[in-house]
Amino acid sequence: MLKIIMNRLKQGRRTLRFPAGRPPALPPRYRGRPLADESGVGPDMGKTLYAPDDNTGYSNDYRMSSSNREGLIVRGDELALANALGEKLRKILGRSLKLRYVSAGGCNACEADVNVLNTVVFDLSRFGIQFVASPRHADGLVVSGAVPRNMREALIKTYEAMPEPKIVIAVGACAISGGMFAGGPENTNGVTGIIPVDLYIPGCPPHPLTTLDGLLRLLGRIKK
Repeated sequence: MLKIIMNRLKQGRRTLRFPAGRPPALPPRYRGRPLADESGVGPDMGKTLYAPDDNTGYSNDYRMSSSNREGLIVRGDELALANALGEKLRKILGRSLKLRYVSAGGCNACEADVNVLNTVVFDLSRFGIQFVASPRHADGLVVSGAVPRNMREALIKTYEAMPEPKIVIAVGACAISGGMFAGGPENTNGVTGIIPVDLYIPGCPPHPLTTLDGLLRLLGRIKK
């Protein structure tokens, strides 16, 4: 037991000091918010796949989530970050937010990086945010994947099973726009148009910090 205690003391604090403290240091290879070109026009983050062989310039900024679809289109240095929920919803969901996750045809990249939020590094539960097994116990629905036609009805039924008030969070380019599968004959091009979306988190997949930042902005925990 003494060896365990000594080893734990040696390891020190592992949980990220977020959002307080200095901004987290991300590696140089990290592809964050895309940059606009000389004319001030940038890509649509809801469609961007953040591929290493594209011609888009990227910053190191992980803050990319938006409350509306238009906010994902890069326009100069303007940041259209996610807005907080209304005061009434924040009073209900701000201290305890239960989420039901639906992987609607995802490749498991977004799913894996959302799951990382439950580790000791990010410790999502310290903010009162937890994932639950049943939509009847959920306040919000998190969706990833391009939503193929065979998942459309299941997604709608999951949404309808959730009690009011409820929110919807689209995670990743596939859930937002269909991603690399957009326009396919069996693809509905994401969740937009199927159920209402309150928070868009772009990426392929989004970095855990991008997702966490968006969730906390939605709850009014981050305002800058």
